[in-house]
Amino acid sequence: MLRKLFSSSKKTNEQAKTPIAAAPLHDINYPSLVLIAWSKAVEGNEDIQAWLKDNGYPELYMATFAVLLKDEARNWLIENGYAHVMAMINGAEGNLKAQEWLLKNGFELLYHMALAIDHEDNSWFWLAKHASPEIRILTKSIQRVKDEIEENHNDMHSIGKDV
Repeated sequence: MLRKLFSSSKKTNEQAKTPIAAAPLHDINYPSLVLIAWSKAVEGNEDIQAWLKDNGYPELYMATFAVLLKDEARNWLIENGYAHVMAMINGAEGNLKAQEWLLKNGFELLYHMALAIDHEDNSWFWLAKHASPEIRILTKSIQRVKDEIEENHNDMHSIGKDV
């Protein structure tokens, strides 16, 4: 009986061997004002969050919630061609594989944003030299939110409480 149960999963095993098709990555070059709006959305401005969602920037809306550890938003980014944005967020959380992936795939700016968010001074120096002021503002906004989440996770009086 057990043998029959396990042997009947041949189709499942064949499906598991089929590689998952990756969604093509979308361009993430945005006007300065959109980057500033995204930084304010990350900081919690609900009006700007709604504006991003309703005005052609659903990826920035979802990225805002991915920063806030929302799994639905994280999955949406990956499934909709924004895996590089999700890799930056994961890299900012100390995920070495995500950091390596960013470098390997030519996302040097996102790599340095991730490390700067994670308090790497060399990446802040790199951003000062190579990134626009709006990118640095966005990076700092994400860093503040990530630090607050980390602080809440480490505070016994607010365990489980995210931003």
